[in-house]
This record gives sequence, C-alpha cells and structure tokens, in this order.
Amino acid sequence: MKIPSIKGFDQQTLEKYVKNTGWLMLARVGSMAIKILVAIALTHYLSKSDIGILNYPVAFVTFFTAAAALGVDGFVTRELLRYPEKKDQLLGTAFILKVTGGLIILPIIYATYTIVNNYKVIETPLIFVMTVGFTGLIQSFNIIDSHFQSKTQGKYIMRVQIAGNLLSAAIKLALIIIGASLEWFVFALLLDAVLLATGYLFIYQNNGESILKWTFKTDIAKFLLKNSWPLAFSAILVSIYLNIDKLMIEYYKGAGDLGVYANAVQLAEAWYFIPVAITASVFPAIMNARRDDPERYQRRMQNMYDLMVWISMALAIVITISAPLIFRILFTEEFYDGAHVLSINIWAGIFVFLGTASAQFLIAEGYTKLSMLRTAMGALINIVLNIFWIPKYGIAGAAFATLVAYACSTFWILLIPKTRQQGVMMLKSLFLITLYQKLKGSTD
Repeated sequence: MKIPSIKGFDQQTLEKYVKNTGWLMLARVGSMAIKILVAIALTHYLSKSDIGILNYPVAFVTFFTAAAALGVDGFVTRELLRYPEKKDQLLGTAFILKVTGGLIILPIIYATYTIVNNYKVIETPLIFVMTVGFTGLIQSFNIIDSHFQSKTQGKYIMRVQIAGNLLSAAIKLALIIIGASLEWFVFALLLDAVLLATGYLFIYQNNGESILKWTFKTDIAKFLLKNSWPLAFSAILVSIYLNIDKLMIEYYKGAGDLGVYANAVQLAEAWYFIPVAITASVFPAIMNARRDDPERYQRRMQNMYDLMVWISMALAIVITISAPLIFRILFTEEFYDGAHVLSINIWAGIFVFLGTASAQFLIAEGYTKLSMLRTAMGALINIVLNIFWIPKYGIAGAAFATLVAYACSTFWILLIPKTRQQGVMMLKSLFLITLYQKLKGSTD
C-alpha cells in the first residue's frame, strides 16, 4: 500500500516505518478497548470500594516491579540494533538479571507492606499485594519484546498482546458471570502477566528461535547494569509519579475514592499507548539518522514532537467536552465524580506524549542520567502537590497534581544547555508554531 506524502515529513521514513507502527497501534487499540470494556463491566459488578481495593495492589507493587525490570528492555533493544549477532547473549543475560530482580523484590514488598500497615491500616489484604507482586518475576519473559522491536516486527507484538487481553477479558467476564469473589479478580491480575509471558514465549519459539540458546555472559551483565541503571531508576520514578497519587488517595480518602479515581485515570491513560507505539517504531529511524545525517535527525525529532502535540491536543479537547456524557453512559452513579477527574487528567497526556518522544532523544544521545533526573523532578513535584491538594481538593487535587508534575518533568530539559534545543522544539510544537510553518509552506 502506498503511503500518501505529508508536507514537512520524510516520505522515506513514513514508507519504511508506518507499517510497523500500524501493527503496534492495532495491538494497543485492541488492548485499550478490551481493558476499558472489562473495567466498565467490573464497575457494574463491584462497588467503588472493591474497585479501589483491586487497584491498590497494582499501585503498591509497581515501584518494585519497575525495579525488578532493571531498565534493561529499552537498552537491550538498542544493543540488538547495533549487534544483532549477540542476540542470544543479550536476551539470555537480560532474562537472568530480570529473574533475579523479580525474586529479590518479593521479601521487600512484604516488609514494606508490613511497615506501612503498622503505621496506618491498609484496607487491601497482604495476600492481595503479594499475589500481584509475583508479576515482577513473570515479566522477565517480556524481554522477548525487545527482540521483535529491534527487527521492527510489530505484528508479532500485536498478536501476543491482543490474544492475551482477549483471554484476560474472557476470564474476568467469566468470573463476573459465576459471581466470583474479589479474591479471584486479584488472582486474575497475576494471570494477566502469565498470559502475556506465555504469548511472547510461544511466538518467539514459533519463529524459529529458542530460549534454550540463550546464554548468560558476566561481561554483558556488567555492561547492561552499568548502562541501564539510570533507566531502571527512572522507571521506578516514573512508577512513583504514575501511581503515588493512588496510594495517597487511599491514605487520605479511602478505597472508595480510589475506586472512582482509578476508573477516571484508566480512561485518561488508555491513550498513552499511542506515543509508545510511535516512538518504538521510529526509534530505529531516529538512530540511523543520528548516525548518517544530523540535519535529518533533528528534522525527524521535530516532526515527531509535532505529531505528538496534534494527536494529544485533539484527544484532550474531545474527551474534556464529552467526559460527563461518557460517565453517565458507561458507569453507575457512584462513579460519576470521575468525570471531572478525567477532564483534568486528559490534558496531562499532552506532556506525556511529548515526554515519551523526547525520551528517545535522551536515549539516542546517551543522556540516561538526565532522563532519570527529569523523572525525579516530576515525581518530587507530584508527591509534594498531592500532600497539599488531596486533603483539600480530593481526587480533583490529585488530577491537578499529575498535570503540573507531567508538565514540569517534560520541560525540565529546558534548564540543561545541551538539551535546551529539544525543549525549544517541543515548545514550538506545543504552541503550534511548526504547524503554522507547515501550513504556510504548503500554500507557498
């Protein structure tokens, strides 16, 4: 299929990578639709307090599972692009590292929960938290994703994710039909990770590969840990300012408010697959341009920022206007307060989209420590604002805190001389300056 040309965009890049992006988009769209439908069904089956309790373990363990991943996934993708002949050593070493991390976090999760629960009683039982904690171990198989991303074979990722989400949805709907208790839905959260890992393993083996060929190399392990630890720490910080608001809402307002807030945030964050899919697909093109043509490299980055703003801003406007109607159609009355949260939180998506795109620049340039510092800034701002705004404004305060934190985190690179140019480029996209230039150029 011929891809139509777009004024201001590199046609060669579009032709080469749009197909892979399409596969990733399809996977994310399918996953998003399935998850939202299941979430809606759950709100009609469980109370808002039960929904809060169901969301709490995921929010609690996400910091630890992020640490267990060690930040190696994205770095392994980059190394596979550079040294494809080392595939088995890179994947095998990363797998063992992630398994080790998944085992180490289990006692840490237990100890942390015990300490927090002694200070203030948590409504969610320990067994729920520990069950979800095992996802850190199972996610080790997700390193296979890096193999397919390095080959721009998004169709395989699409098949695994859609199949896994369909099975997950079928299981949860079956639990609703048979009238299962809340415990079974918590176990289903762990099963989601198992289904995804099984899918990746199956598709990898089915493509003539074998994990039995994977080998662990100490020198590669040291190299990965030395270079990926900033990404690992950054992932932990990301999980903090993505989920700390949920934990603090439960602390200040209880599981009921957490249930309302979590539903609204899920709808807002459902669109975050878009920048991830786009950047994952064009990352090889960005790396190639950086190596061969610096001017094209900068042009591709600007085009990516433009695209991120156009998509996210359009989504924010539409969702803000339709948020009350969405909640009245899809949810029961006890969840209606979430409409206001959605109309606020959806605007944070603009900065998430831009931040995801600029992260590719930081990775390409090797500025992993700057990426970590940027995320730390956002996490710190989010925590501080939540401390003051949740008690005063409730779940709306948490939404505003997220919006401000994302904006500050994304544009923090303006303060650093060697990344300031990228910050200026993002501002041009944000204020639609480059859109005006493209439209003017098309009429000249």
